[in-house]
Amino acid sequence: MKKRDENSKLEMLEGAKSMGAGAATIASAGAAVGIGNVFSSLIHSVARNPSLAKQSFGYAILGFALTEAIASFAPMMAFLISSVFRSKVEVS
Repeated sequence: MKKRDENSKLEMLEGAKSMGAGAATIASAGAAVGIGNVFSSLIHSVARNPSLAKQSFGYAILGFALTEAIASFAPMMAFLISSVFRSKVEVS
């Protein structure tokens, strides 16, 4: 009975890790929305004031880079959750 309890705990831990890794990758959708907002704002600003197109483009690239940097943390967290935090399985 004790071995069965240990197995169910390990299965529950593996399931929780999979759900956590999946939740961490949801940030990719948020990054896509953020990048869309950055370039949507660029198009609107250039349409309103074309003389500031060069300066607006520089700010848009900066916004894109920062949003993409935040998005790069999602796969890193998913990798950490799924592979670094391993459960200790005893082989008997």
